[in-house]
Amino acid sequence: MRGQAAHALLTPAMRDVISRMGRAGHPAFHTLTATQARAAYAAGAGVLEIPKPALVRIEDFSIPARDGHALPARLYAPSAEALPVLLYFHGGGFTIGSIATHDILCRQLSHLAGCAVVSVDYRLAPEHKFPTAAHDAEDALQWLATHANKLGLDSERLAVGGDSAGGTLAAMCAVLARDAGLPLTLQLLFYPGCSAHQDTPSHRQFARGFVLEEREINWFFSRYVRSPADRDDWRFAPLNAPDVDGVAPAWVGLAECDPLVDEGVMYADKLRMAGVAVDLEIYRGVTHEFIKMGRILPEARQAHADAAGALRRAFLKETDS
Repeated sequence: MRGQAAHALLTPAMRDVISRMGRAGHPAFHTLTATQARAAYAAGAGVLEIPKPALVRIEDFSIPARDGHALPARLYAPSAEALPVLLYFHGGGFTIGSIATHDILCRQLSHLAGCAVVSVDYRLAPEHKFPTAAHDAEDALQWLATHANKLGLDSERLAVGGDSAGGTLAAMCAVLARDAGLPLTLQLLFYPGCSAHQDTPSHRQFARGFVLEEREINWFFSRYVRSPADRDDWRFAPLNAPDVDGVAPAWVGLAECDPLVDEGVMYADKLRMAGVAVDLEIYRGVTHEFIKMGRILPEARQAHADAAGALRRAFLKETDS
């Protein structure tokens, strides 16, 4: 299914968003420098978002990485109680995105799930190539596991999550946590990148005109990886993980009209085949990045509610066990 037939899958609201993006005439990321692309993404990040939820706690701090770099982090919490916590990694192809671009999403997850969220600014490419982002994510998880109590949070109920490239990092962290004997309550994955190579049918079907395009994906990854061999590293492509037995249960939210949808389904299947509990939701008629379009797309608001429900249930189960 190509061209018009593929576009027919889009909801009217999603089709209107894409049409408006086209009329706006903003330059594509692949025509910009990384610095320009970050600025462009930041400028448009909140345009289609829901109103910013108010929370009791919003605190900025830093997390030390293994090389001494201070990783900026932001804590969100709806109360001053010792809440369970979601460690969140933003999307952006390992090249763009920040705490600021995903501020509203993290606020909403905290608000709806009644949990704390810690969002981390891992270092970006091309200034910091693979595996720096992977190391930063692992370091943030290890730090939070041992310091959550000092933030007034419940270190016994810890989840990881992220969208797109951040979903890749969250999936990776779930495997590393298992290896380190660190119990995680849930891995929350919004359309994660999971494959070493962009060769699935959905990558061909949705290569152009569906928000995240093939040329952008190539641009992101060419800045992130040091050599083609990095693509086969399971920390870049979780589908290449030798095994995922015993990793945390997963909630996986995918967009139907997304180049990454096939690999997301494949990773959910890999987890299930290893006996991992998986809740897979595919939101029909929407594209990559849809969860940040809640002002226009009801599917985004539904995904927020579904993800928050998964967090609430996972944290409650941990309390009962």
